[in-house]
Amino acid sequence: MSNLFGEEEMDRIKKAKILAMLERAQREKFTNKPLILTDSIFNSEIAKHKLIVVDLWAPWCAPCRMIGPLIEELASEYAGKVTFGKLNVDDNMMVPSRLGVRGVPTLIAFKDGEAVNSLVGACSKSRIESLFRPYI
Repeated sequence: MSNLFGEEEMDRIKKAKILAMLERAQREKFTNKPLILTDSIFNSEIAKHKLIVVDLWAPWCAPCRMIGPLIEELASEYAGKVTFGKLNVDDNMMVPSRLGVRGVPTLIAFKDGEAVNSLVGACSKSRIESLFRPYI
C-alpha cells in the first residue's frame, strides 16, 4: 500500500502526535483521583510518591462509605501535592496485617515511604487534612 502522505507530512504528523502524548502524560502525572492499591503494588506505590495518604476501607463499612467522598474531594484539591490511595481490606489482607490495622476506616500518611501519621474511624475533612498538611 502506498503512503498517502509525503515524508515531510508524515514527520509533521508524528511530531504532533508525540507532543500531544507528552502533554497528556504531563496532565495525568498528578492524578486527581485516589489510586486503587493492592497488596501486590502497595510497596512500589508508597515508594513512588513523596507524600501519599492511604485509606484502608471495606465495602460493608458505613463510616468508610462516609469518608470516601471526602477522600475523592481531597485527592482533587491536593493533586500535585499529595497522592491519595484506597486499599480494600477485604480483598487485600497482607498489607493491613503488616501495618497492624485493627479497624476501618484507617487513614495512614506516608512521607518518603515511611508511615508518619494515622487516623482511625470516620472524621471530618479538616481532621483528614490535619493528617497530612504538616508534611506538604
